[in-house]
Amino acid sequence: MARPDKAATVTELAEEFRSSSAVVLTEYRGLSVKELTELRRSLGGNASYAVVKNTLTKLAAKEAGVQGIEEHLSGPSAIAFVKGDAVEVAKGLRDFAKNHPVLTVKGGLFDGQPFTADEFKKLADLESREVLLAKLAGAMKASMQNAVSLFAAPLSQTARVVDALRQKVEASGGATTDQNEG
Repeated sequence: MARPDKAATVTELAEEFRSSSAVVLTEYRGLSVKELTELRRSLGGNASYAVVKNTLTKLAAKEAGVQGIEEHLSGPSAIAFVKGDAVEVAKGLRDFAKNHPVLTVKGGLFDGQPFTADEFKKLADLESREVLLAKLAGAMKASMQNAVSLFAAPLSQTARVVDALRQKVEASGGATTDQNEG
């Protein structure tokens, strides 16, 4: 590959680093071209998956101001650039790796911070964004209902006290009326 082509590749990779919400570095050794194509499909539209030389990746990361991935750039490496929900892509990679154990996650970046393969597993085990938002909404609704009950309790207690006083006054009012008549 000519030097201008390498420079263009580095520029493209640097832009991918800048525009991605997460970057996952994997070792793909042992996967066939067909399996790599299957992996790309399994990631869906939220990610792109590219096999790139480590030296070009290091140069692109430096150009993009990305730090913390150099330690993962040894041996054959491929990169998943995540544009959308990183949890969904992590689940896709995890599920693919279950059927193709030669695919291993080395590490990567999540919101600009480096992560290890173990942290990646934790990310893949998270529930989807929609489920987490639904749980949050449910918790907020329950908190609101508790607050309503808390504010309504003094009002209902006051109503019961007023009703008890009314009954007491009626009962004692009836007794004093009987005494005055006799």
